[in-house]
Amino acid sequence: MTTLKKGSEKLLNAWAFYDWANSVYTLTIASSIFPIFYSALFISEIKTIEAFGIEFKSTALITFVTAFTFLVVAFTSPILSGIADYVGNKKNFMKFFCYLGGAGCIGLYWFSLDRIYLSVLFYFMGLIGYWGSLVFYNSYLPDIAFEEQQDSISAKGFSLGYFGSVILLIVNLAMVMSQEDGGAKMDMMRYSFITVGIWWIGFSQYSFYWLPKGVSSGHKITKAILFNGLKELKQVWKQLKQNLRLKRYLYAFFVFSMAVQTIMLVAVYFGEEEIAWSNDDAKTTGLIGSILIIQLVAILGAFLTSKASSKFGNIKTLIFINLIWMSLCFYAFFMKTPVQFYIAASIVGLVMGGIQSLSRSTYSKFLPETEDSTSYFSFYDVAEKIGIVIGMIIFAFIDQITGSMRNGILFLFVFFLIGIVLLLRVPKSE
Repeated sequence: MTTLKKGSEKLLNAWAFYDWANSVYTLTIASSIFPIFYSALFISEIKTIEAFGIEFKSTALITFVTAFTFLVVAFTSPILSGIADYVGNKKNFMKFFCYLGGAGCIGLYWFSLDRIYLSVLFYFMGLIGYWGSLVFYNSYLPDIAFEEQQDSISAKGFSLGYFGSVILLIVNLAMVMSQEDGGAKMDMMRYSFITVGIWWIGFSQYSFYWLPKGVSSGHKITKAILFNGLKELKQVWKQLKQNLRLKRYLYAFFVFSMAVQTIMLVAVYFGEEEIAWSNDDAKTTGLIGSILIIQLVAILGAFLTSKASSKFGNIKTLIFINLIWMSLCFYAFFMKTPVQFYIAASIVGLVMGGIQSLSRSTYSKFLPETEDSTSYFSFYDVAEKIGIVIGMIIFAFIDQITGSMRNGILFLFVFFLIGIVLLLRVPKSE
């Protein structure tokens, strides 16, 4: 195989194409088909399941499992980053997590309440595989692209991922809706999990063929290398204490991101359980349709947010977006009809794309002059994941003890309010 030069078009496209391969996981498994499938396993009279010696409400169980997985990701990602920085063959690590995630998706075909532990393991594998492979995928960017190329090829990867995942989701939706019988629909959902695993593993081969093994340091995985990423995070935390603006912004981001990510992860489960759909067909098409609405509107939201931030400033724009999120929580507590759910999905899409892109760019602007931006962004990612864990656990706990997801959504209102207060305390300059 010919080794491609850094910055070559073929190498850049091969890297970006991994987004096409793996983004189907987030759309089909994390956001749409699997949440509908999981909820459908529970009959209307019985919405609980016993696992790990505890009787869980169905939605609370999957939320707790998701929170635990993100906790594992939060603590392993800096370790994986350290390995990626110091050990040469990062492609093998990326392959491992890709295949682990793809196998987990295929394994979801056998997901059932009778085999709940094995089923949860497959779900865990998919989530760990996705986020684990991203650590190495992202670390390739400076290896394959020059600085002036990185923004454009990163955006190209995002676009490829968006289009590829939407294509497969439409195919999966057609598979499900082609059946009249409820049991047959469930079978089609199971087959859709297999298509995600095959798509992910299959299309990633083009990226794996052309991507280099990595820049070898000549070191083996020693204890020092293994925990180097954690040491770097500790150093960043010490430096943050001396940067008041960045520190206060991170506090605000930690709080409002916790609420945003929780809503995004539980939205479909909420729609399945709390919205009065006319029948199961309407529920399936409605929930998947709402995910497509969110995907489409998110692009517009990111564009409008970018325009607003250039005119009014990042912090003021973030405060306004948090106000919308806060109002959305209050609105969601009372919504019951499909039309109300579609309206909420449109608003979520509008503010979802905006708050994610603006949060990261604001953090980047507030960074001190440093050559070690990787460590700062690793700290940012870990803070985001720990926030997800806390938000999901609190939401699941409220859902479990009150028996309604509405109470959990309403409680997230408080996080956005605190986030706004903390944003108001961010100094205009350092």
